[in-house]
Amino acid sequence: MPKTQSAYWKYTETAVTRVYNDLLFAVDSGQVSALCLLDLTAAFDTVDHELLLMRLKHQFSLRGTALMWFRSYLSGSTYRVVYAGGTSSVVCIVCSVPQGSVLGPILFVLYVADLADIINRIWRYAK
Repeated sequence: MPKTQSAYWKYTETAVTRVYNDLLFAVDSGQVSALCLLDLTAAFDTVDHELLLMRLKHQFSLRGTALMWFRSYLSGSTYRVVYAGGTSSVVCIVCSVPQGSVLGPILFVLYVADLADIINRIWRYAK
């Protein structure tokens, strides 16, 4: 897990306290601070299965049976809408992680794991 990841684990409140504390220290020392918050309301629905599998393989070194298990877990899901006696056609799900599952949050965190690295590179370049 990325070391800056605080969601979905028992120390989330500690992370919030840390951010608040860091902002207070910055103000006390006369530094300018910026806080970027992302609204990830529908984020689980945006996880591209192929990109996630590629990241599991290349960034997290998943291979063989483990990688095939995740491919099987993510593929083959479908949905359809039933409303007022009518039924839509079946649609294959190619993006999203299962919501309400134990693996959903973990897979999402791994999917966005390099986001902190990208932000750090931009920050270093801006200086």
